[in-house]
Amino acid sequence: MVQNETMNQDETMTQQEKEQAYRQHVERTTPKYSMPARMAKAFVVGGAICVIGQCILNYATNSMGLDKETAGSWCSMLLVLLSVALTGFGLYPKCVEWGGAGALVPITGFANSVASAAIEYQKEGQVFGIGCKIFTIAGPVILYGIFTSWVLGVAYWVGKLMGIV
Repeated sequence: MVQNETMNQDETMTQQEKEQAYRQHVERTTPKYSMPARMAKAFVVGGAICVIGQCILNYATNSMGLDKETAGSWCSMLLVLLSVALTGFGLYPKCVEWGGAGALVPITGFANSVASAAIEYQKEGQVFGIGCKIFTIAGPVILYGIFTSWVLGVAYWVGKLMGIV
């Protein structure tokens, strides 16, 4: 009986030592980030994307004579095109790595997620590679966006019928 208790204590100590070694390993290998520095980088990258968008918008309205709605559509299309092109050349992922959420949150980040999935799975073929995997990240966003708009549309319709809206 005493021998069993000694073995259990040895096993427990060994388990505690393993847990301590694991915690030390995790502490050593976990990257240390400065939150203010990450926020500043995200602000710079997101701001740069917005400045590019505003330049496109200003050029379209002032130099090309487009109305604001058409200019906004062109701005969105050109930002998506630029994002996809930079993703194809491998530059946008570096921008995301440096700027974090500043590069992922705008429409350019959405385009990057779709394009990067297409690039990653192109070797598996057009249908089972690109066709199936292109919306792995963007699909839920599209699905829940459409579902939410449907729910809000039904709520608006019911509100109109009841005279609330």
